[in-house]
Amino acid sequence: MSATAKHYDTVLTPVITEKSTIVAENNQVVFEVPKTATKPEIKAAVEQLFNVSVTAVNTILTKGKTKRFRGRLGRRSDVKKAIVTLKDGDTIDIATGI
Repeated sequence: MSATAKHYDTVLTPVITEKSTIVAENNQVVFEVPKTATKPEIKAAVEQLFNVSVTAVNTILTKGKTKRFRGRLGRRSDVKKAIVTLKDGDTIDIATGI
């Protein structure tokens, strides 16, 4: 597997929520990443894919909720999110894609 393909596997999708739009004002972007991804891997992937400088990476592991679906119990899957802080002056437009 090439290095670029590994970077595409590290950054799965941007998270577009009300809270992620608020932190975007502080030069931060939120991505969904695999549960096995480490902070250095996430930093390298974002820097390589978007040509920006990353100053910090914070990760959040959200446990899946138990929900009912048609009377049966089900469980949402666990999700790991990475909040990536960019250097001043760098931006990522998540609407255009990679």
